[in-house]
Amino acid sequence: MSDDILMFFDGHLSALPIYKKLESELLMRFPGTVIEARKTQISFKSRRLFACASFLPALPRSRRPDPYLTVTFGLDHPVYSERIAVTVEAQPNRWTHHVIVGSPEEIDSELLGLICEAYTFSEGKR
Repeated sequence: MSDDILMFFDGHLSALPIYKKLESELLMRFPGTVIEARKTQISFKSRRLFACASFLPALPRSRRPDPYLTVTFGLDHPVYSERIAVTVEAQPNRWTHHVIVGSPEEIDSELLGLICEAYTFSEGKR
C-alpha cells in the first residue's frame, strides 16, 4: 500500500480494513487498475475512472456507521437500492451513486456487481 493511501487514512485508520477489502476485490477483478490517492478521494481507473473511495458524508452523521467509507461509481442509469445513499444525474444519462460502507463484509457481491457494471460503462465511453 502506497504512502499516499496511508496518508489519506490519517485520522480515519479504523476505515482502512474497509478500503483494503475494496482495493483487493477490485484489483482481483480488474488487474490493470491504476489507483490514485488524492486529498479528497482514492480513484480507481482503467482507461477512465470507474470508482472512488472517500469520506464524503453522503448521509447525516446520525445515519453513518463508524467507521465508514463512501464508495462512488457512475452508470448510464439510476440504481434504486436501500444501500445507495445518494444518486445524482451528473450529466445527461450519467448517474453518480454514493454507497456508505461500514464494514469489510459490505464489500459484497451486490456492491461489486454494481462496480463491475460501472467499469464496463466507463470502458465504453468515447
